[in-house]
Amino acid sequence: MNIIETVDLGRRYGATWALRECSIAVPEGHLVALVGPNGAGKSTLLNLVMGLSSPTRGTVSVLDGLAAGSLDALDGIGFVAQEMPLYRNLSVADMLHLTRNLNRRFDEAYARRRLDDFGIDRKKKAGKLSGGQRAQLALTLALARHPRLLVLDEPTAPLDPVARHDFMATVMTAMADDGVSVVLSSHLLSELERVADYLVLIAGGRVRIDGPIEALVAEHWVVRMQSGETSPDWTPIESAGGPRSHQLVRLRSADLALPPDREARAVGVEELAMAYLREGAPQPALVLNGAS
Repeated sequence: MNIIETVDLGRRYGATWALRECSIAVPEGHLVALVGPNGAGKSTLLNLVMGLSSPTRGTVSVLDGLAAGSLDALDGIGFVAQEMPLYRNLSVADMLHLTRNLNRRFDEAYARRRLDDFGIDRKKKAGKLSGGQRAQLALTLALARHPRLLVLDEPTAPLDPVARHDFMATVMTAMADDGVSVVLSSHLLSELERVADYLVLIAGGRVRIDGPIEALVAEHWVVRMQSGETSPDWTPIESAGGPRSHQLVRLRSADLALPPDREARAVGVEELAMAYLREGAPQPALVLNGAS
């Protein structure tokens, strides 16, 4: 089953394409890292997946063929945005009551247990909670719907390291205990490298690379070669330059072996992602050190 499937998906605002020619098929059971610089099209893609906006062209379906934005699709998707859209003047208990009444399925007993585990006072107003507590409340409201897909749009960006760790630990527990698939949009490549097993990288409104991280890493190598050297066995992605450059290349197949005398080394997820971001979009680099 694919949790997200798009075919030639595009979204235009006026004369500007925020997303174009997006065709991906993401299987269930993964934690998907959605990566790209600001303005790349990440939030546009997530809005289309959630049914919050309509495609200009192409199609998008979720949860094995359900139309994005349909009631059946929305019943199976939990969503947490960076802004943590909570009613600040409502108490935590009121937020639980409101969410229960706005959803066809909501496990209030589960939500109460989770909040108690984090020591969150249900009498306290949402606006008086710490950043980490607000994040846990928003995540609890999403998970209490027992979704099949959890969509997270940069929710950890405003959090301190401890709150960010606790948030991601909760997400990983939900995956292990309930089989939830997760799509996590974030600038923090170092964080994503620890938890994600599937990558969708967008730059300039286009998907540059997508697939299981293990397979993508196996297809990419940094090789040393003469300047201007080419090979039918690989596609160059990024070069360090110089008369004998070290070039990051993508092999035609992960099973393709480099010549034994070729100087080469494997790449990590962060190095791989940065190469495609530099190749596809001359924009400011992603934050790599955990800063928001």
